[in-house]
Amino acid sequence: MKKEYRIKKNEDFQSIIKKKKSVANRQFVVYCAPSQEHLRVGISVSKKLGHAVVRNKIKRQVRMMVQQVFDKDQKMDFIIIVRYNYLNCSYQDNLKSLISLYNKISRRMEK
Repeated sequence: MKKEYRIKKNEDFQSIIKKKKSVANRQFVVYCAPSQEHLRVGISVSKKLGHAVVRNKIKRQVRMMVQQVFDKDQKMDFIIIVRYNYLNCSYQDNLKSLISLYNKISRRMEK
């Protein structure tokens, strides 16, 4: 995922979370907000999930899931917060979980 498609600044994270448009399941919480540019994604992994090596691995996996699932032509900002239960499931289960959340958000935005 290119740097222009990432959200890094704390102010951006907070502004998207304040809009309170979210969906959640056991593995993820996904916040969304309309954007004026293009698709941007921010990933947050808590220190409770493990040390730096584990957290970086999770972020790499989630970035790959985002590339597979999300529509790059969409003008939206997303914040993905990874929950502890992510560690208990396989990559495929987590991918299915993210797909279901993305579909749920897409249906809400169409309305």
